[in-house]
Amino acid sequence: IIERRLVRKSPIHWLPFAGTLYRQYLPLFPIAVEQFDLDAYDLVISTSHCAAKSVVVTGRARHLCYCLTPMRYAWDQFDAYFGPDRVGKVPSALLRPVLASLARWDRATEGRVHRYLAISQYVARRIALYYNRQSTLVHPPVDTDFYSPASDEAAAAVTPTTSSDHPLPASPHFLVVSALVPYKRVDLAMMAARRAGVRLTVVGSGSERQSLERLAGDGIELAGWRSDEEIRDLYRTCTAAVLPGEEDFGIVPVEAQACGRPVVALGRGGALDTVIDGETGVLVGETTVESLEAGLRRAAATPWQPARIRAHAETFSRRRFVAAIEQVVDDTMRAPVGTRW
Repeated sequence: IIERRLVRKSPIHWLPFAGTLYRQYLPLFPIAVEQFDLDAYDLVISTSHCAAKSVVVTGRARHLCYCLTPMRYAWDQFDAYFGPDRVGKVPSALLRPVLASLARWDRATEGRVHRYLAISQYVARRIALYYNRQSTLVHPPVDTDFYSPASDEAAAAVTPTTSSDHPLPASPHFLVVSALVPYKRVDLAMMAARRAGVRLTVVGSGSERQSLERLAGDGIELAGWRSDEEIRDLYRTCTAAVLPGEEDFGIVPVEAQACGRPVVALGRGGALDTVIDGETGVLVGETTVESLEAGLRRAAATPWQPARIRAHAETFSRRRFVAAIEQVVDDTMRAPVGTRW
């Protein structure tokens, strides 16, 4: 749909190597986003995890921001993105005051948004913390028509029998679908799988690929990236999908549940919205190998109900997302110009 629309690019698009080195241009983002001419529009919807929320709109326009999160690297996760071990000591030291300035600009421009929409309760709390604004919860959509369960026979083949002390059934097979970057904590999933003696397939690519290769082998496979169809097949046949890191929302758990499979996830962030502990998956309490290993064992020993898991995933369908957005837009446009939520 987007490709069929007129796309206006920011000045940063024309700078050298902007497609791959865009983070190096981060100090220019405030200038770039304020260059967009939106005077012709009565409604502006920004999708923002960085600067897009700070576009300038006319006095008659309403501005809805679908906030993926207040920018993590400026507010509370600088080291995960620009710490000395990521970019080097000197660049990290130079970037720290730049990001502090960006955070001040981010807070100063929060009033350019008339209404914030949060992708999870976790993000809603971040919006309240950093912008001192309330928000409306609208979960992102998942293509539940595409991500669907396998046949009853295939689903039954990966549903184990239960036991009070969680012995592992024959050949449990877990799945991680993730960018291979530090904060995703894929290393934690690989170490937990090794300790539990279970198979693990990791689908994804990223800067941590080389370091993670040292943890592969003995039933732990780095599979690189795969097509949507291949990922769907892996969801359908895994014992459970694994989300080892803290996510603002996390689309993978919902895709897996749409295929009728449970999820083992860290019980923080967006997973608290998407995974029902004991019903559609296992929430673990700590970011440790031991805690995640226990979660894998519990998931492998639980007799899950694929139909119940699928029904939960359908609450995140595209149809429900469209209905929620339409309702928000209608309410917003009916309110007096300038109303802020």
